[in-house]
Amino acid sequence: MPSALDLRLEAAFNLITGPGGPIQLGSVERFGQQLPFITNAPTNLSDYVAFFAAMHGDATFLVEGDERLSFKQVYGAARQVAAGLIEGHGVQRGDRVGLAMRNANAWCVTYIGILMAGGCATLLNGWWQGGELAAGIDDAEARLVIADVQRAARLEEPGVQHGAKVITLDIAQPIDRAIAPITGAGGSAETELPRLTGQDLATILFTSGSTGQSKGAYSRHEAICQAIFNYVTQTASIVHLLTEDGQMSDIQPATLICTPLFHVTAEVPVFLQSFALGRKLVLMPKWNAEEAMRLIQDEQVNYFVGVPLMSYEILVHPNRQNYDLSTCKSYAGGGAPRPPEHVKRLATEMGEGKPLLGYGLTETNAVGCGIINENYLAKPMSTGPASKPLVDLAILDDDGNPVAQGGVGEVCIRSVCNFEGYWNNEAATKAAFFDNGYFRSGDLGYLDEDGYLFIVDRKKDIIIRGGENISCQEVEAAIYEHPDTNECAVFGLPDERLGECVGAVAWMKPGSSVTADDLIAFLAARLAPYKVPCQIWMSNDALPKLGSEKIDKVSLRSQYREEYAAKVVA
Repeated sequence: MPSALDLRLEAAFNLITGPGGPIQLGSVERFGQQLPFITNAPTNLSDYVAFFAAMHGDATFLVEGDERLSFKQVYGAARQVAAGLIEGHGVQRGDRVGLAMRNANAWCVTYIGILMAGGCATLLNGWWQGGELAAGIDDAEARLVIADVQRAARLEEPGVQHGAKVITLDIAQPIDRAIAPITGAGGSAETELPRLTGQDLATILFTSGSTGQSKGAYSRHEAICQAIFNYVTQTASIVHLLTEDGQMSDIQPATLICTPLFHVTAEVPVFLQSFALGRKLVLMPKWNAEEAMRLIQDEQVNYFVGVPLMSYEILVHPNRQNYDLSTCKSYAGGGAPRPPEHVKRLATEMGEGKPLLGYGLTETNAVGCGIINENYLAKPMSTGPASKPLVDLAILDDDGNPVAQGGVGEVCIRSVCNFEGYWNNEAATKAAFFDNGYFRSGDLGYLDEDGYLFIVDRKKDIIIRGGENISCQEVEAAIYEHPDTNECAVFGLPDERLGECVGAVAWMKPGSSVTADDLIAFLAARLAPYKVPCQIWMSNDALPKLGSEKIDKVSLRSQYREEYAAKVVA
């Protein structure tokens, strides 16, 4: 039966979305169905940003090191970027403009500027190596890429080829100097910006699927605006309860961003939602638990978000008692599950700070499920119920039919927030949806009697390392690039800190002298560091096969996971 918190959240939601409430609900036809739709949400991100930047004006928005930018300053700088892109670099409506840099004030300003110019913000994974970046650029058909010094250097490595012009920004400089290579090329306050609609192309984010190829998931402005306001509705419900309980703080809300902005979690519910909330964002270019605690204390952060291992590292840090973390009431996680023991310890050992967990995907613009506070403690293996008001969550079989309540099937999500498709990949797009509009997550799960989702397995052949999805097939393909490789298999290994790390077994050609260390060094030159195996076993024989002559990865994974676990314990 519903918990006391569930009932209170339901009452708050009804108040917020009811007659005279700030969130107005209607419906729109999609896939021959009437889907919920927030009727008073902005139609496009350019108008959304302009409205709330003006509302919050001089309030601090971005903090990176010593540089602090207000909402007004961020909007003004983004307006200059937009003008420079249009007048100086010829960006036209719908053009894909790549963005390749670490978390920085310049990333945020440039992202908004691309949208205001009518471009499609194409978020390249900042951890990719040169070849991976080039593949993403060409896949999205981006003719312009804005990169920081490090990513630009990767794109200039020998053998790396792509079809885009690269603008390099020194993001260590103050914002006006950092964006000068864009703004100095032309444009002014008089440059006319396009008037966008909800159906204009907005973003492409890359997701690694079971094929081993990174696919560019593209979304239109309407979908992202609806996703933002779905989150705003959830936030407003929680704020209502805090106000009722006399616990609502009068300080400016503030969030520490520890996850990369090119990921959908940092992009939509954190970065973009913050415009509506008037929330300060404190940027961390690189994760460090002690630095995170210092920033929480000094910036009075009240909401922490990262992959689950990050909040756990704060929890167990030997210097935690040296910092005042009392302002932080929420430790949110996403991208991977938390062990139940971690949930319990976070709930009981962090003072008033409580754990939260969200479940969403790149293809759903991060919208999906969420679980908080005592509900999370009561059901630590769950990702929570469907997020209101827009998410239609279903557990379906391979034919798209509903599975009986409690039965395991594929987790499917239907909403107006979903992406439109994979860029230039009609086959993958078609495979990702049922005809009635449900997006197929590739995760297997079930719903309990209260509608709480439990993920039990993944259909997709991926490894989740610290919230990063890694395609087994992509790593296998890289191993097969070595001329001595006969056969290989890649699988996840248990890791207490990261959840999983990459493991592999390889059978090399007779007479080969290649060692596991040699192979790791070979892969390090071809893959982002997080994809490189933490352990490779060299087999003396051909790998075991199934009746279909496919490599028996299930038995290999079981064998080597046990061996690895025994080694770790020892």
